[in-house]
Amino acid sequence: MDTEPNPSIIRKNPLRYNIFDSRNEGLATAVEELFLQAGLYDDNPRVREIVYIMIAQRAARGLGSLYAHANEMTMEEAGKIHSDYTPRGWMKTEKELLIFEQHLYLRQPGYGTSYITGKYLVEQALAEYARLCEKNSKPFQLKSFFDNLNSIGNIPITLGQWQLTGNKDHLNTILDN
Repeated sequence: MDTEPNPSIIRKNPLRYNIFDSRNEGLATAVEELFLQAGLYDDNPRVREIVYIMIAQRAARGLGSLYAHANEMTMEEAGKIHSDYTPRGWMKTEKELLIFEQHLYLRQPGYGTSYITGKYLVEQALAEYARLCEKNSKPFQLKSFFDNLNSIGNIPITLGQWQLTGNKDHLNTILDN
């Protein structure tokens, strides 16, 4: 931000709160699977297993956090969901990490779920961008999607999708509810 500020006057300064969790964590989660599906890890077949275990772990962690935030479960009960639904018992061997993550997500509502919900939103934006490329008879390139997404700055992915594609139908759905 100091050396390469976004040219937009409303995006050149730091944000006052983390409105970008779904974009950042969702993008990181989506990239793992996108690169896997693109063949980047084909020389190591165990990577597929690890990527999907990590997605399942993030979903379990987010689900526990939703129950805890709704006061339907204690932090310990939410941690049990996180632990029980992570494949291969990986969270059962990481008690300190489990406690740390449960505390972290209780302090930041929406953060625990942002990995999976954000991944979904990134995939929606990517699909809409690909449809727009096809409609305009341009080849879809994953690199151009990421270059364009990164060039607009660190804004919520739903707004990024609108800026990338010009289509705000997904925003109207949110506003109508």
